[in-house]
Formats: sequence, C-alpha cells, structure tokens
Amino acid sequence: YRFDRYKSVTKTTAADHKLIIVTNDPQSAQQEWAARGRPLIEGVALSRDLASEPANVIYPETFVTRIRDAFAGVGKVKVEVLDVAAMQRLKMGALLGVGQGSRRPSRLLLVEYSGGQGAPVALVGKGITFDSGGISLKPGTGMWEMKSDMSGAASAVGAVLSLAKSGAPVNVVAVAALAENMPGENAQRPGDVVRTMSGKTIEVLDTDTEGRLILADALAYTAARFKPRAMIDLATLTGSIITALGHHRAGVFGNDEALSAALMAAGEAVAEPLWPMPIDDEHREVLKSDIADLRQCAPAGSGAWGGRFLSDACHAAAFLREFAGSGAWAHLDIAGVETREAAAPLGPKGPSGFGVRLLDHLVAMRFEGDA
Repeated sequence: YRFDRYKSVTKTTAADHKLIIVTNDPQSAQQEWAARGRPLIEGVALSRDLASEPANVIYPETFVTRIRDAFAGVGKVKVEVLDVAAMQRLKMGALLGVGQGSRRPSRLLLVEYSGGQGAPVALVGKGITFDSGGISLKPGTGMWEMKSDMSGAASAVGAVLSLAKSGAPVNVVAVAALAENMPGENAQRPGDVVRTMSGKTIEVLDTDTEGRLILADALAYTAARFKPRAMIDLATLTGSIITALGHHRAGVFGNDEALSAALMAAGEAVAEPLWPMPIDDEHREVLKSDIADLRQCAPAGSGAWGGRFLSDACHAAAFLREFAGSGAWAHLDIAGVETREAAAPLGPKGPSGFGVRLLDHLVAMRFEGDA
C-alpha cells in the first residue's frame, strides 16, 4: 500500500511488487481471494486513503462524496446523509455544536448493507475531519496530524465496504459522525450547555474533548433507529489510552462481556489487539455537572493528583455509555494505533486502517448467518 496521490514523480508501481502463492489448489485460492481477500484489502485501503488525505481535501461533505463513489455499484447497499437541517430537527445539539465554528457543515453519514436477516450490527465512527481543538486550541506542534482524527469513521465504512463486496450474509450499518472542529467566530465555547437528541444536556468544559460529543448523538440515533444486535464505536478519542496501552493495543470498553470477549478474540486473530478497560462508578461520578445532566470530561487540574493522572479514557467511555442505550455496546479507543510511526509487516508508515480487519473478522465469526 502507498499513498502517493500528491507526489509529482512516482518511483514504483504495483507491477514492481509481486507475491507468488504456491498451492496445490489454485482454483480455491483464487475463489478465496475474490470472495474475501480483495474486498478486505479494498476496505483497509479506503480507510487508509481517507485518513491520509489532507483536511482541505477531506471534510464532511467530501467524505460523503468519497463514500458514495466507493460504494457505487455495490449491491444491497444504501447510503443516506443527514445534513445540518435534518440534525437540527432531531435536536442533535452535541454533534452540531462541535462543527458550528467551521465554514464546512457537519454531516451524519449512514451506509447500510443488507445481506442477511434481522437487526443489523452497527459500527459507529468518530469523524472529526480536522481537530484544531476549537476555542480550547491545541498546541501548534504536531497539529497537522489531526487530519486523521476521522480514522474511526474511516474504518467503520471500510469494514462495511469489505463485508458488502464479499457478499457477507449479515446486515450491518456504518454511522459516521462528521464534523470539523475549528475556532471560528461562531465556535462553541467552554462552559456552553448543549441538548442532545436523547434529551440529556451536556456542560462543555473543553472544546478539545469533542469526539465524545459527536458520538453522543450518533450513538443515541443509531440505538433508537436501528435497535442493533450489537453496536461498536471506534474513535481516536483520548491521549490517556496511549498512556495506558502505548501504540500496540487499542482499549475496549463496554456493557456486554460476550461482545468484548469476541472483539478481543477477533483482534488477536488479525493482529489488531485490544485490551479490556474498566468503566467504574467513580468514572461516571466525575461527570456530574452543577447546571446540566452531565459534563463531557473532568475539569483540568481536578482530582487528588491535580489532574496529572486523570483516567480520561475511562471517563470518556462512561460518558458514551450514557447514550448507548440498553443493547450490547462496545467502545474502541483507537488513539495510538490508527497511525504507524514506522513500517511494519501489516503496512507502511502512516494510517493503519486499524479496525477494518478486526470488525470484518468479528462479524464473520460471530454474526454472519445468525439472525
């Protein structure tokens, strides 16, 4: 895999790299490649491409266009988009609040693949196409990396592309919450209170803690509309998960032990490993607000250690649980694994497409053909 769209001179081509597979049953190998191999690679490549693109190219509206193009001609797929007016009617104040400082309007993208029976498996992705931090502006060093803050959404749609192109016997839907977080004159402010689709109100303490806000409305919408068999969200959500797990594993949180165990098994099988993380009562306790139903994070500098060791990944998961409904739900915090700092056996330096192979394998081993 390479992303060389903006290189004036391309030094290598696909023909320069060959892999020879020796087998005594080439026909079966070709069938397996066509049925599962190529679709999976195309799903991973879509996720990597989206995360590699600069933010002046990929923003909510163009993300939608890319997905329409990627799924053009794929059978049993329906693509639907909610614009700002539609989200306003649904009272998605959390998602809309994040994007209101940008000239590029937010979107909620739905990609439904109907290959089986019964309720779908729902994959919900954080799609912040660029994260400046908003009014709570990030430091300039490394801010360019925030173009890939939509990796969760990219992997959710990449997994559905793989499943749809392989004709998997399952119903699955990807929901991508898309916004650009900018410090414009209409930007959300620390201290604002927003009302979500669920009716719950949120006190916004830090506009750079925006991912959980857009997911709050996306999760509530997905749970209410689709009543999924299982709902899994993916998000480059917190720096604290990197402190806990480094760049080797993503954190998995949830309300259903069987789903979390299946996710971990799938991750081990495809070398996209996860590690279980807790959501304790104490993590919800710190989200109590004086003026709203809850706040989206703990105040900076709070806690017995002055904020130095805040378990923000756990706080974020506790926050998301408030909007996930009563069905089986898992949250994957993929910050730290969505980008490779150096080439590795499964891919080059850059966006990894983490989650596509994991979710494809999870669906295959747990949900396909099981209505």
